Amino acid sequence: MYDVSTRKRALALVAQGRSLNSVSHETGISRAAIRSWQDRLEPLPRMVPPDPGPPSDDRAYAYLLGLYLGDGCISPHPRSGYHLRIACADAWPGLLQQCREAIAKVRPGVGVYTLQKQGCAMVTSYYAHWPLLFPQHGPGKKHERRIVLAPWQQDIVDAYPWKFIRGLIHSDGCRITNWTEKVIAGERKRYEYPRYFFTNVSEDIRRLYTDTLDTLGVEWTQCTRNGTPFNISVARKASVALMDTHVGPKH
Repeated sequence: MYDVSTRKRALALVAQGRSLNSVSHETGISRAAIRSWQDRLEPLPRMVPPDPGPPSDDRAYAYLLGLYLGDGCISPHPRSGYHLRIACADAWPGLLQQCREAIAKVRPGVGVYTLQKQGCAMVTSYYAHWPLLFPQHGPGKKHERRIVLAPWQQDIVDAYPWKFIRGLIHSDGCRITNWTEKVIAGERKRYEYPRYFFTNVSEDIRRLYTDTLDTLGVEWTQCTRNGTPFNISVARKASVALMDTHVGPKH
Protein backbone atom coordinates (compact mmCIF):
# COMPACT_ATOMS: atom_id res chain seq x y z
CA MET A 1 0.00 0.00 0.00
CA TYR A 2 2.90 2.36 0.74
CA ASP A 3 6.18 2.51 -1.16
CA VAL A 4 9.55 2.33 0.54
CA SER A 5 10.17 6.09 0.37
CA THR A 6 6.89 6.76 2.19
CA ARG A 7 7.82 4.27 4.88
CA LYS A 8 11.29 5.73 5.29
CA ARG A 9 9.87 9.25 5.56
CA ALA A 10 7.53 8.16 8.36
CA LEU A 11 10.36 6.38 10.17
CA ALA A 12 12.60 9.42 9.77
CA LEU A 13 9.97 11.55 11.55
CA VAL A 14 9.85 9.01 14.38
CA ALA A 15 13.65 9.04 14.54
CA GLN A 16 13.50 12.79 15.17
CA GLY A 17 11.73 12.06 18.44
CA ARG A 18 8.17 12.53 17.21
CA SER A 19 5.48 10.36 18.75
CA LEU A 20 3.64 7.78 16.68
CA ASN A 21 0.46 9.83 17.20
CA SER A 22 1.94 13.01 15.74
CA VAL A 23 3.55 11.20 12.78
CA SER A 24 0.30 9.39 12.06
CA HIS A 25 -1.61 12.67 12.19
CA GLU A 26 0.83 14.38 9.82
CA THR A 27 1.15 11.57 7.28
CA GLY A 28 -2.26 9.89 7.51
CA ILE A 29 -0.57 6.52 8.14
CA SER A 30 -1.88 4.41 11.00
CA ARG A 31 0.23 3.98 14.12
CA ALA A 32 0.06 0.19 13.74
CA ALA A 33 1.57 0.40 10.25
CA ILE A 34 4.38 2.69 11.38
CA ARG A 35 5.11 0.44 14.34
CA SER A 36 5.34 -2.61 12.09
CA TRP A 37 7.71 -0.82 9.70
CA GLN A 38 10.10 -0.13 12.57
CA ASP A 39 10.75 -3.87 12.72
CA ARG A 40 10.55 -4.72 9.02
CA LEU A 41 12.74 -2.02 7.49
CA GLU A 42 16.47 -1.69 8.03
CA PRO A 43 16.99 0.78 10.87
CA LEU A 44 17.93 4.28 9.77
CA PRO A 45 21.26 5.58 11.03
CA ARG A 46 20.80 7.98 13.94
CA MET A 47 23.25 10.82 13.64
CA VAL A 48 23.54 13.03 16.71
CA PRO A 49 24.32 16.55 15.48
CA PRO A 50 27.18 18.44 17.13
CA ASP A 51 26.32 20.87 19.89
CA PRO A 52 25.95 24.30 18.23
CA GLY A 53 26.91 26.14 21.40
CA PRO A 54 25.13 28.99 23.21
CA PRO A 55 21.46 29.90 22.67
CA SER A 56 20.79 31.60 19.35
CA ASP A 57 18.69 34.31 21.03
CA ASP A 58 19.60 35.42 24.56
CA ARG A 59 16.39 37.42 25.09
CA ALA A 60 14.25 34.41 24.21
CA TYR A 61 16.45 32.17 26.34
CA ALA A 62 16.03 34.34 29.45
CA TYR A 63 12.25 34.01 29.08
CA LEU A 64 12.40 30.28 28.32
CA LEU A 65 14.66 29.70 31.33
CA GLY A 66 11.98 31.24 33.57
CA LEU A 67 9.33 28.99 32.03
CA TYR A 68 11.53 25.92 32.44
CA LEU A 69 12.32 26.59 36.10
CA GLY A 70 8.62 27.01 36.81
CA ASP A 71 6.71 24.48 34.72
CA GLY A 72 9.31 22.71 32.60
CA CYS A 73 11.10 19.38 32.54
CA ILE A 74 13.56 17.49 30.36
CA SER A 75 13.24 13.76 29.82
CA PRO A 76 15.39 11.33 27.81
CA HIS A 77 14.00 9.89 24.61
CA PRO A 78 13.78 6.05 24.63
CA ARG A 79 16.38 5.82 21.85
CA SER A 80 18.47 8.99 22.04
CA GLY A 81 18.17 12.71 22.59
CA TYR A 82 15.85 14.56 24.96
CA HIS A 83 12.42 16.11 25.12
CA LEU A 84 11.91 19.57 26.60
CA ARG A 85 8.36 19.97 27.90
CA ILE A 86 6.73 23.16 29.20
CA ALA A 87 3.23 22.92 30.70
CA CYS A 88 0.91 25.76 29.61
CA ALA A 89 -2.63 26.06 31.00
CA ASP A 90 -5.45 26.14 28.46
CA ALA A 91 -6.65 29.39 30.05
CA TRP A 92 -3.63 31.24 28.60
CA PRO A 93 -3.38 30.60 24.82
CA GLY A 94 -1.09 33.61 24.43
CA LEU A 95 1.39 32.04 26.85
CA LEU A 96 1.41 28.82 24.84
CA GLN A 97 2.23 30.73 21.66
CA GLN A 98 4.99 32.74 23.34
CA CYS A 99 6.50 29.51 24.68
CA ARG A 100 6.56 27.96 21.20
CA GLU A 101 8.16 31.09 19.75
CA ALA A 102 10.83 31.21 22.47
CA ILE A 103 11.88 27.59 21.84
CA ALA A 104 12.08 28.23 18.09
CA LYS A 105 14.28 31.32 18.66
CA VAL A 106 16.57 29.60 21.15
CA ARG A 107 17.22 26.72 18.76
CA PRO A 108 16.07 27.56 15.22
CA GLY A 109 15.16 24.47 13.25
CA VAL A 110 14.12 22.22 16.14
CA GLY A 111 10.65 20.74 16.01
CA VAL A 112 8.07 22.21 18.39
CA TYR A 113 4.68 20.60 18.85
CA THR A 114 1.87 20.56 21.39
CA LEU A 115 0.46 17.58 23.27
CA GLN A 116 -2.96 18.30 24.73
CA LYS A 117 -3.61 17.14 28.27
CA GLN A 118 -6.56 17.70 30.60
CA GLY A 119 -6.61 21.42 31.35
CA CYS A 120 -3.21 22.14 29.83
CA ALA A 121 -0.99 21.64 26.82
CA MET A 122 2.58 20.38 26.88
CA VAL A 123 4.72 22.42 24.50
CA THR A 124 7.28 19.81 23.50
CA SER A 125 10.54 19.87 21.57
CA TYR A 126 12.96 17.06 20.76
CA TYR A 127 16.65 17.98 20.62
CA ALA A 128 19.82 16.05 21.36
CA HIS A 129 21.40 18.73 23.56
CA TRP A 130 18.65 20.25 25.73
CA PRO A 131 20.50 19.31 28.97
CA LEU A 132 23.45 21.44 27.84
CA LEU A 133 21.16 24.45 27.53
CA PHE A 134 19.44 23.68 30.84
CA PRO A 135 22.12 22.23 33.15
CA GLN A 136 19.59 22.37 36.02
CA HIS A 137 18.20 19.13 34.54
CA GLY A 138 18.72 16.13 36.79
CA PRO A 139 17.01 13.19 38.48
CA GLY A 140 14.02 13.86 40.68
CA LYS A 141 11.96 17.01 41.17
CA LYS A 142 13.55 20.44 40.87
CA HIS A 143 12.56 21.48 44.39
CA GLU A 144 14.36 18.42 45.79
CA ARG A 145 17.75 19.27 44.32
CA ARG A 146 20.02 22.31 44.24
CA ILE A 147 19.22 24.83 41.51
CA VAL A 148 22.07 27.18 40.63
CA LEU A 149 22.59 29.08 37.39
CA ALA A 150 25.74 28.45 35.40
CA PRO A 151 27.88 31.59 34.94
CA TRP A 152 26.82 31.95 31.28
CA GLN A 153 23.16 31.67 32.31
CA GLN A 154 23.60 34.34 34.97
CA ASP A 155 25.18 36.61 32.36
CA ILE A 156 22.06 36.24 30.20
CA VAL A 157 19.73 36.89 33.15
CA ASP A 158 21.78 39.96 34.07
CA ALA A 159 21.45 41.22 30.50
CA TYR A 160 17.69 40.51 30.23
CA PRO A 161 16.33 40.40 33.81
CA TRP A 162 12.78 41.37 32.88
CA LYS A 163 12.55 38.53 30.36
CA PHE A 164 13.59 36.11 33.11
CA ILE A 165 11.06 37.56 35.55
CA ARG A 166 8.37 37.40 32.88
CA GLY A 167 9.07 33.71 32.28
CA LEU A 168 8.89 32.93 35.99
CA ILE A 169 5.61 34.83 36.41
CA HIS A 170 4.13 33.22 33.30
CA SER A 171 4.93 29.79 34.70
CA ASP A 172 4.45 29.96 38.47
CA GLY A 173 3.06 33.43 39.01
CA CYS A 174 -0.02 35.57 38.51
CA ARG A 175 -1.35 39.10 38.65
CA ILE A 176 -4.50 39.40 40.75
CA THR A 177 -6.71 42.15 42.18
CA ASN A 178 -7.08 42.17 45.94
CA TRP A 179 -9.71 44.14 47.79
CA THR A 180 -10.33 45.43 51.25
CA GLU A 181 -12.98 47.47 53.03
CA LYS A 182 -12.45 50.50 55.23
CA VAL A 183 -14.86 52.62 57.22
CA ILE A 184 -14.30 56.30 56.49
CA ALA A 185 -16.51 58.96 58.08
CA GLY A 186 -18.96 56.25 59.03
CA GLU A 187 -19.21 54.93 55.48
CA ARG A 188 -17.85 51.52 54.46
CA LYS A 189 -15.86 51.72 51.23
CA ARG A 190 -14.32 48.99 49.12
CA TYR A 191 -10.77 49.45 47.80
CA GLU A 192 -9.16 47.30 45.13
CA TYR A 193 -5.45 47.05 44.36
CA PRO A 194 -3.38 44.79 42.07
CA ARG A 195 -0.52 42.60 43.18
CA TYR A 196 1.74 39.92 41.78
CA PHE A 197 2.34 36.52 43.32
CA PHE A 198 5.07 34.00 42.56
CA THR A 199 4.68 30.56 44.10
CA ASN A 200 7.36 27.86 44.05
CA VAL A 201 8.34 25.34 46.69
CA SER A 202 12.02 25.47 45.67
CA GLU A 203 13.95 27.84 47.91
CA ASP A 204 16.63 28.17 45.22
CA ILE A 205 14.16 29.16 42.50
CA ARG A 206 12.44 31.65 44.79
CA ARG A 207 15.84 33.16 45.55
CA LEU A 208 16.67 33.49 41.86
CA TYR A 209 13.38 35.37 41.49
CA THR A 210 13.88 37.70 44.46
CA ASP A 211 17.57 38.36 43.71
CA THR A 212 16.54 39.48 40.22
CA LEU A 213 13.73 41.65 41.63
CA ASP A 214 16.30 43.29 43.92
CA THR A 215 18.49 44.25 40.96
CA LEU A 216 15.44 45.82 39.29
CA GLY A 217 14.38 47.83 42.34
CA VAL A 218 11.16 45.88 42.86
CA GLU A 219 10.05 45.60 46.49
CA TRP A 220 8.69 42.25 47.61
CA THR A 221 7.59 40.36 50.69
CA GLN A 222 7.68 36.67 51.48
CA CYS A 223 4.54 34.86 52.57
CA THR A 224 4.43 31.53 54.36
CA ARG A 225 2.14 28.52 54.34
CA ASN A 226 1.93 26.71 57.67
CA GLY A 227 5.09 28.54 58.71
CA THR A 228 7.04 27.50 55.58
CA PRO A 229 8.24 30.11 53.05
CA PHE A 230 6.21 29.57 49.93
CA ASN A 231 4.98 32.71 48.18
CA ILE A 232 6.56 35.98 47.02
CA SER A 233 4.26 39.00 46.87
CA VAL A 234 4.76 42.30 45.05
CA ALA A 235 2.11 44.76 46.22
CA ARG A 236 3.60 48.25 46.58
CA LYS A 237 2.17 50.63 43.99
CA ALA A 238 5.47 51.65 42.37
CA SER A 239 6.70 48.06 42.17
CA VAL A 240 3.41 46.81 40.71
CA ALA A 241 3.66 49.58 38.10
CA LEU A 242 7.12 48.34 37.13
CA MET A 243 5.84 44.78 36.86
CA ASP A 244 2.88 45.94 34.76
CA THR A 245 5.23 47.70 32.36
CA HIS A 246 7.54 44.72 31.82
CA VAL A 247 5.46 41.65 32.68
CA GLY A 248 1.72 42.21 32.77
CA PRO A 249 -1.02 39.63 33.26
CA LYS A 250 -1.04 36.32 31.43
CA HIS A 251 -3.37 36.04 28.48
